[in-house]
Amino acid sequence: MLAKAPKLKNTIKSKMKSNVNVRPASEAMIELLTLLFLSSLAEEAKAKAFEEKSATIRAHHVKSVSKKLLKKARG
Repeated sequence: MLAKAPKLKNTIKSKMKSNVNVRPASEAMIELLTLLFLSSLAEEAKAKAFEEKSATIRAHHVKSVSKKLLKKARG
């Protein structure tokens, strides 16, 4: 896992249609939410791999869990 979360400011600015300023506190909050999402994704993928009696987490474990987590994240 990465030691430090990547800067998302450039990604956010590139995806926005208008000129939006992202304050440092907002940038930190976005990075924390991203890390929280990734850690929960890893946990769920680990549980899915354990259910299938696999010792390693593979791409299909992450893909199957990601749909469920994205629905939960949207609300």
